Amino acid sequence: MLFVFFNGLFLTGYIAEAKSNGWVTRQVVKTDSVAEKMLLYQRANGGWPQYKGNATDYRKKITVAQKAQLLIDKTLPDATIDDKSTTYEINYLVKAHAQTRNPEYLKAAEKGINYLLQAQYPNGGWSQSYPDTSSYHKHITFNDGAMTDALGVLKSTAEKIDGYSAVDKKIAAKAKTAVAKGVQCILKAQYYQNGVLTAWGAQHHYKTLQPTSARKFELASLSSSESVAVLEFLMSIPNPSPEIKQAVRAAVAWLDKVKITGITTQRITDATQPTGREVKVLENPQAVSWARFYELETNKPIFTGRDGIKRYTLAEIENERRVGYSWYNTRPAKLLSTDYPAWVKKWEK
Repeated sequence: MLFVFFNGLFLTGYIAEAKSNGWVTRQVVKTDSVAEKMLLYQRANGGWPQYKGNATDYRKKITVAQKAQLLIDKTLPDATIDDKSTTYEINYLVKAHAQTRNPEYLKAAEKGINYLLQAQYPNGGWSQSYPDTSSYHKHITFNDGAMTDALGVLKSTAEKIDGYSAVDKKIAAKAKTAVAKGVQCILKAQYYQNGVLTAWGAQHHYKTLQPTSARKFELASLSSSESVAVLEFLMSIPNPSPEIKQAVRAAVAWLDKVKITGITTQRITDATQPTGREVKVLENPQAVSWARFYELETNKPIFTGRDGIKRYTLAEIENERRVGYSWYNTRPAKLLSTDYPAWVKKWEK
């Protein structure tokens, strides 16, 4: 085993031998400790799972018993793009390959990209999980940037940037087609409210492309945070078409329309609550924020507990859901104040 300090990373390595015409060639193959763990977690279909509903923490050591179990679990149908699973690993492996030239990392990244290509619906969308599309997992998922993260990987593959130039050109050609289909899906899914083009929901029905529900506290609605992720992707496309420009303008107008002024939230410790925590909504004349979810028909902010009943104030839902979910955010602020004006200056004539 070798130890190498390379480009700011502490890498390990091994000696690979190849025999040809009686000659033995030895070559140092560098390894990255995180990338090596990713190879273990990768499923046979090319994707990666979550660990108990959360992104895998690759900083943790893997025991001999865990390694044996991961090898057994290779064929499980639990790969997902939720919470950056699969897309994070692909991006990391591409960079690890650029730094180490370890062919196994490129091979695993290409297998992951092929997984994304295989998981794409004919209409251009992605379900949260594949091949397990049970329950709400089958719906096209913008929640937590799932679909836009997948499109980001494929866009980098198609454009051969950020280390993706090493990816097989046949895969890159397929990625270019997949991105075009994904963009069309986004444009078709953008919600018309009383004839006015607005934004996107966290989930859209896998057939109708209309906003739909997921978990009981995630009702069909328009989502501010998820719409920002979609806009960031659309605004990254060079030479945007008139359709993309229209979509961006409409969604930005909607975000500006539904902003909430005069309140802010504060998380506090509160021993009187079941969770020991609380979220307070406070008056603040200078504050600007957005609700995570807006009612489809009225643009009213909505809040839902585990009973699935729509309510219009945060205080009406149970404490566990008040503190266990992000009901307000400020993510659109930078897009409206900085990113969108720069995009307009660059692309609008």
